[in-house]
Amino acid sequence: MTGISNELRSLATTAGIPEAQHGLHVFVDGCYEPGSAQGGWAFVAYRNAVEIASGFGGVEDSANNSMELTAVLKAALWINREATGEPATIWSDSIYAIKGCNERRHIWKNNGWKKSSPNGNGRSRTIVNAELWKAVDLQLSQNPLVTIVWCKGHSGISGNERADALADRGRLSLRGG
Repeated sequence: MTGISNELRSLATTAGIPEAQHGLHVFVDGCYEPGSAQGGWAFVAYRNAVEIASGFGGVEDSANNSMELTAVLKAALWINREATGEPATIWSDSIYAIKGCNERRHIWKNNGWKKSSPNGNGRSRTIVNAELWKAVDLQLSQNPLVTIVWCKGHSGISGNERADALADRGRLSLRGG
């Protein structure tokens, strides 16, 4: 047993938060519709398995990965504004965002925001979404207590499902609907 009450354990399971963990958990998601080139992003914040905040929006001329990354950025901005100094976990179903945040951004930053190209004639050194990555790096660097972890998307995790629905709502808001 983890010492978490049965009621909190039930709420944590409902929110999709692993039962052994409590504290601040923020689920993020992005979406994209190729036909319209419109995307949406969202975050949903839970403290001790209770939803305390959310945000979402839509972006014209976007792409899926940029929406996933925008969701991480908006979550990090919210954490730095509303939960300064508090340990927080950002949950994402995007391998692109997670690997970029946890592994690649440090390398890119050290390389002047370019990909490393050891043999000199490799693929392009340009980083896709470089300005977004710089903004994410700035926010994550301000709070070393924020961790970014993976959760399986579309698998019944309530926090992820809620973020997914809000991201779609953000995309649809561009049409006035």
